[in-house]
Amino acid sequence: MSVVRLGYVHVRVTDLARARHHYQNTLGMDAVHEENGRVYLKSWDEDDHHSVVLEEGGVGLVKFGYKVTGDDSLADLENRVTAFGASAERMSKGDNAGIGDGLRVTLPSEHVLELYSEVEYLGTAVGKINPDPWPRTGLRGIGVPRINHALITTEDPALLERFFADALGFRPAERLVSGDEPDDLVGSWMFCGENPHDIAFVNGPNGKLHHFAYQIDDWSALLRAGDVMSMDDVPIDFGPARHGITRGGTIYFFDPSGNRNEVFSGGYRTGPDFRPITWTMDQAARGINYTHREIDQDFLQVVT
Repeated sequence: MSVVRLGYVHVRVTDLARARHHYQNTLGMDAVHEENGRVYLKSWDEDDHHSVVLEEGGVGLVKFGYKVTGDDSLADLENRVTAFGASAERMSKGDNAGIGDGLRVTLPSEHVLELYSEVEYLGTAVGKINPDPWPRTGLRGIGVPRINHALITTEDPALLERFFADALGFRPAERLVSGDEPDDLVGSWMFCGENPHDIAFVNGPNGKLHHFAYQIDDWSALLRAGDVMSMDDVPIDFGPARHGITRGGTIYFFDPSGNRNEVFSGGYRTGPDFRPITWTMDQAARGINYTHREIDQDFLQVVT
């Protein structure tokens, strides 16, 4: 697969100072660049220039970017995207701080996705020679190591699944269905590497963000994250709990603008030979919240 992983999420926030405090002090990210009402942040175990961009003025997703293997991959992906019938245009180095030339795609769900191969290398907080497992100094709050995935909403999950499979080479790990026909798809959790999912989407309005997530080590780290959220009066949506879908441990919570975040641990390995798992609607509550086997409707309906 030429798409490697989620590289960055760019969101709008209503109050940049409050949002910056949340992402820097509760989540523990580092601000690496600031310009034009935007703050660029990275986590301690990420090499690339940034993984989150905060832009003052509103709420919700501006765009998100996925890293690809090289410039040759961009040309191939452009051909596949246009063959599918989606809109694509080239983007130039400097359009995003720290990011090289790339391809900007408008998904069938109206989200903007950017593909790129070159990015400014800043390195991790522990380095690459005889590194410690975590930084001795400088960790704040939860200390999230890295970004992991995003979940968006779409009016046509089956169409978006076909796009990610045919144009971008993703594969479904898990699918939520309401019937026996191919278009009876309610949600899809798709991967491009070995994660349980690198992108997910469920039925809902086009162009909206449900959440983006950070990978943390294990259940103990998840419980500690919950403690930090309580100390910082962060609104928690649900968790700590386990997903049935992807089997990951989870806590969902909100930034000060109402964008939903997640910390995610565990899961399983996928790969080219992975066979998709199917969940039916009568078991959707267990699929989403396996621990409590129930879903708050706000969790399904609140998007930004």
